[in-house]
Amino acid sequence: MLQARANLESLLRSRRLDRTLTPVDGQPSYDVAATGITGLDASLGGGFPRGQISELVGPRSSGRTSLMLRMLAAATARGELVALIDVLDMLDVESAAARGVDLARLLWIRGLAVINPGMCRDLNQRAIEQTIRALALVLQAGNFGLVVFDAAEAPPGALRRLPFTTWLRLQRIVAGSTTVCLLVGTETMGRSSAGLTVRVGRSGIRFGRRLFGGLDVEARIARARLRTQDHVRVPLSTAAI
Repeated sequence: MLQARANLESLLRSRRLDRTLTPVDGQPSYDVAATGITGLDASLGGGFPRGQISELVGPRSSGRTSLMLRMLAAATARGELVALIDVLDMLDVESAAARGVDLARLLWIRGLAVINPGMCRDLNQRAIEQTIRALALVLQAGNFGLVVFDAAEAPPGALRRLPFTTWLRLQRIVAGSTTVCLLVGTETMGRSSAGLTVRVGRSGIRFGRRLFGGLDVEARIARARLRTQDHVRVPLSTAAI
């Protein structure tokens, strides 16, 4: 029996399907990418899972952008290539560099969507669909340790109008790869069956010599594969630049 299991696991690994294996202790076996935040990584079991779509969600000023930049910085520090599909073209390049992101290792794709499209809602919808196609192309290209789809300020209705099959198709593309695909938004979009959802929210404001020193952020982690509603609270901190 043990030999048959070993042969099966060897076959799955040879076809890059070993992320479907579950050890006897019930913990999923897949590679992870550290966020660079010790407390959060400990609660995530080392970081975000590779080969899966995960999500980072929270309202404005919740710390989601700071966490996203920390993840990009950690990935480039490991020597990985990263990609950012910036749906609303809102990246502050100077802030990214100050956070430690190696811009030479960053592919920045700037979208054309706007927060308040007014009478141009159809054009805005097409702009969002174009960024989805760009995300698919980047995932198909491979070679990226982290690919971020930042739609945090996009109109929620526009994202909800995307077919659910959009996320299933993207999950099939990234499955079995060493890429972390991270969706960033104000609410969940397309959580996969094995990814994670990290929901962040502000828990306090810090002041120092400057008028504003930073935010104290709380992260709640939902593990979709385990199909539970349990959350782990992890204290995070952001700093003013």
